[in-house]
Amino acid sequence: MNADWLIPDWPAPPGVRAVFTTRQGGVSGAPYDSMNLGDHVGDLPERVAANRSLLQRATGTRSVFLQQVHGSEVLELGPDTADGQQADASVTVQPGLACTIMVADCLPVLLATEDGFVVAAAHAGWRGLAGSASPDGRGVLETVYSAIGVLARKRRAQDALKVVAWLGPCIGPLAFEVGPEVKAAFEAAQPEAGSLFAPVGAGKYLADLPALARLRLQALGVTQIYGNDGSASWCTMSNPSRFFSHRRDSSVGGNGFGTTGRMAACIWLE
Repeated sequence: MNADWLIPDWPAPPGVRAVFTTRQGGVSGAPYDSMNLGDHVGDLPERVAANRSLLQRATGTRSVFLQQVHGSEVLELGPDTADGQQADASVTVQPGLACTIMVADCLPVLLATEDGFVVAAAHAGWRGLAGSASPDGRGVLETVYSAIGVLARKRRAQDALKVVAWLGPCIGPLAFEVGPEVKAAFEAAQPEAGSLFAPVGAGKYLADLPALARLRLQALGVTQIYGNDGSASWCTMSNPSRFFSHRRDSSVGGNGFGTTGRMAACIWLE
């Protein structure tokens, strides 16, 4: 593993491995320098392919990359699962396949059953987290938790589902400015979520994305939640030398190019 990448500090079940890549350790040139894993952001395809190969060699697994659309669909990974399928979460019981989420401000959530039988990864931007795009109003954490339960019950039908979670870097609570519609979307499901939005004037709020994810996970009964606590070191927007940030670099052309790369959160069974 590259020394700059993050290895989750959590009580991982036996046989469960995970990593979060940073912008270090790849071959891409500016503004994708250097470990860009996104094939949809304008980087040279051969450099993206080389970076993905570097990731595969470092982990000893095949990462399955999704076409993420800020929804709540979950894809179960098998040996023949191809890259590029539309989903915002993946789940597997198959060793040697990495559930992989690409991010550049959204929150990656890695999950595993306590017995190490099922692993999953979810892409939790605010829309997917709040369930704004879902017909039934369920967010991506609710749907991936349900998918984990389906697979877990195939092994132990009578046991209660016990899941541990790790939250990776994302845009932090001092940087994520949103409108009132975002606050309303979360309050519709959990009124207490309103306390995680700090008003900044002109009808705008600063939203605490990792805390909103923790609230959702706790409502599902997940109490073992590790990783991103909302502090500055986890903020993608505030750490340009370490993390890509879509809002910093793309929305306002913060790096002079108007685009940025993508990092990956991966979890797999050995």
